[in-house]
Amino acid sequence: MPISPRRAAAALLMLSVGTFTYVTIEVLPIGLLTVMADDLQRSRSQIGLLVSGYAVVVVLTSIPLTRVTGRLPRRTVLGSTLAVVAVANLLAAAAPTYEVLFGARLVTALSQALFWSIAPSIATSLVPEEFRGRAVARISIGAALASVLGVPIGTWIGEHSSWRVPFVATAALGAGLCAATMLLLPHVEGPDGIARRGSAPDSRRYVAVVVTAAIGVTGFMTFNTYVTPFLLDISGFGSNALGPILLASGLGGVAGAVLVGRLLDRHPWGVLVQALVLLAAVLLGLAAVGRWQVPTVILIAVGGLAYSSMAVALQSRTLVVAPMNTSLASAGTNSAYNLGIAAGAFIGGLLIDNTTVRSVALVGGLLLATAALVVLSEPLLARKPAPRPDAHRVCEEPA
Repeated sequence: MPISPRRAAAALLMLSVGTFTYVTIEVLPIGLLTVMADDLQRSRSQIGLLVSGYAVVVVLTSIPLTRVTGRLPRRTVLGSTLAVVAVANLLAAAAPTYEVLFGARLVTALSQALFWSIAPSIATSLVPEEFRGRAVARISIGAALASVLGVPIGTWIGEHSSWRVPFVATAALGAGLCAATMLLLPHVEGPDGIARRGSAPDSRRYVAVVVTAAIGVTGFMTFNTYVTPFLLDISGFGSNALGPILLASGLGGVAGAVLVGRLLDRHPWGVLVQALVLLAAVLLGLAAVGRWQVPTVILIAVGGLAYSSMAVALQSRTLVVAPMNTSLASAGTNSAYNLGIAAGAFIGGLLIDNTTVRSVALVGGLLLATAALVVLSEPLLARKPAPRPDAHRVCEEPA
């Protein structure tokens, strides 16, 4: 059922706040690692499991949860998902033990797996087809802002009060978003709503997008997981400079999400190619000139812009070529994305332990170049349109 442009804009804002909330929740334990470890009397590696275990759950459950809920109204599914995140984060804030906190995190991860699978297709169902790329970009702004505002603010609050307070705040956000979902999303979904396939469905191109997501995110996270030791050991920055440099990367990410939306609807494939090539060039450039501080800061900022653009373009491309239900297609890309996060951290750790810190930029750049080649080969994989079954018969019939 169509809704007014004003209500659609409000619903897109709500979904953007949702992406902001989930990314903040997922990464927050990293910023509060030492505080949480001391309070719960656990090692730092055990607190780190609150993030890696979270990612594993998202990888494993995105597709199954999307399948199970596929026939339910999207408004009900999304509202229930946000209610779960509110309750789970209240439980995390009140957790008396590490085990309870870990369980609450896994429940939150289940809700995130479903949210990221259905949010993009919900967003695109609210706008005309010619603005669907822009809708995906708009909700992705929240995810980009999480690294600039959500995690730093949550870390500051946790360090100056208790690590539990930011979890209470995210629970409140979840409850508010749940209420907003029930108010803003339509009661009845239109015939071209969530159940539709992509606008140009193609199973081979969809596989190429999923492979690109896995390789591209692995490449970036191979470097980005260890960006701090790279800046300290290779570029020679002091610890006081890390915050401003990472802020520059975050601001670049916000700019990328804002700018890419204006191009995606006209050039969805080209934007993805350009983002991957630019990000590969950034990491290879860092491997080459990382010892010089000024070009390093510029490349880090450009890298944030390119990574954000790549993430938005991958999601938008998924919704174009999805050969099945767009929510299920998004779940596949979401799983590949989180697999890339885990794989990048693992590969980067192996490289640092066995070579030099510089190698994470070099290997990350080569992986991104590989991902760009996959996208460039996508047109060759496209299925040719099947001939009309009556074509020969028409030709053979007498005039």
